[in-house]
Amino acid sequence: MRHYFLGMAANYGGSEWARHTFTWGRKRDCNLLRRYLSNHYKGEAILCKNGRSALALALKAYFEPGDMILINGFTCYAVYEAVRAAKLVPVFVDVTKRDLNFDIDALEDVLSTGDRTWGSPMGHSRDMEEDARTGPVDSALSSHDGRERSGPRKDWSCVRGIIIQNTFGNPTDIKSIERFAKKHNLTIVEDLAHSAGIKYKDGREAGTVGAAAVWSWGKDKSIDTISGGAVVLRDPCKHEIKAPSKAPRPSDHLRARFYPTFGAICRGLSYLRLGGIVMRGLVKIHWVERSADSKLDFERRPSKFEAKLALEQMKRFRRNGEPPIRDFCYVHNRAEVLKKLQKKGYYFAGFWYEKPISPERYYKKVHFPEDECPNAIWAAEHIINLPNYYTRRDLTLAQKIIKEYLEESEDE
Repeated sequence: MRHYFLGMAANYGGSEWARHTFTWGRKRDCNLLRRYLSNHYKGEAILCKNGRSALALALKAYFEPGDMILINGFTCYAVYEAVRAAKLVPVFVDVTKRDLNFDIDALEDVLSTGDRTWGSPMGHSRDMEEDARTGPVDSALSSHDGRERSGPRKDWSCVRGIIIQNTFGNPTDIKSIERFAKKHNLTIVEDLAHSAGIKYKDGREAGTVGAAAVWSWGKDKSIDTISGGAVVLRDPCKHEIKAPSKAPRPSDHLRARFYPTFGAICRGLSYLRLGGIVMRGLVKIHWVERSADSKLDFERRPSKFEAKLALEQMKRFRRNGEPPIRDFCYVHNRAEVLKKLQKKGYYFAGFWYEKPISPERYYKKVHFPEDECPNAIWAAEHIINLPNYYTRRDLTLAQKIIKEYLEESEDE
């Protein structure tokens, strides 16, 4: 079978397709989901249009404009965008090659190294100008002529928070990070886009530790309803947050409703070598939206049927006790491996991640400090990321191809 598309929903079989396409949601379903999240995670639940909007609301609730936030150096552009939307300053922290999470050593290194730079000299940017106006990123980043300047950062007193990602569902060392956060008086926000339902090594569930927990239900997340998201505010907020109340735009609702149908059509056409062409056409006329292109929106909630499906998936994790964790491995000659996989129907190119901040088309906007995140750079050059909707049987041939090119990382 040829798989062109991100997300479980693009590869649904008959019963799954019918469930997604014909589920009828009501206001009651949104209320049930909010109640479930509030009761289980002990906080105030808010439903949002997408994950990045939910994350931005969490950050607005607990931080002041200009505060600096420690984030994973191997992540999605949506995280960076949410931090910027909250008028905060993202500080990238390098990851381990073992699990693609930062560890306590990397965190301590960020706050103890006086000559560490924020960003890298990549040219003029509106984002960087705004940083200079709204936060403590002053002469180290911007000169009087508006051009970015890379320089030393000796005062990290404006670091106020840390976003925990649990990359691909791999739990971070939460105890040591909690101690670090307490030592430096940092507020923890848990991003559960990859890790809904997982447990840390100490037995606590992800989402029950930080001041806030955030979900994205976008394509190929651990909960996949095409779009939508939520945030649970667990600690008292510094700022009042208004919950989105408007219904989704009809175009967004219809895109989410019929994406599995478009996926099924294009899968069939792929055997005639037309599937990719048709899908690109659907993207061009905006009948299909790429996940990274979803816009921030603080006024609109998800569709009611998406709330119903999200709650069903959450309860299924609870019953089964096995939330999806994405497998990944490292290879040499990555481009060659991807070509061989594609010939056998596995389209993994451009699929989380070709750059440490994905997708590649947004990478230059981020001003990523490559010199300070060498593990993230290395991982992006060698990683093969396996979608979580494949069965082991589906991946048998892919694993044989990958096995010939496996690359050992130094910290594995």
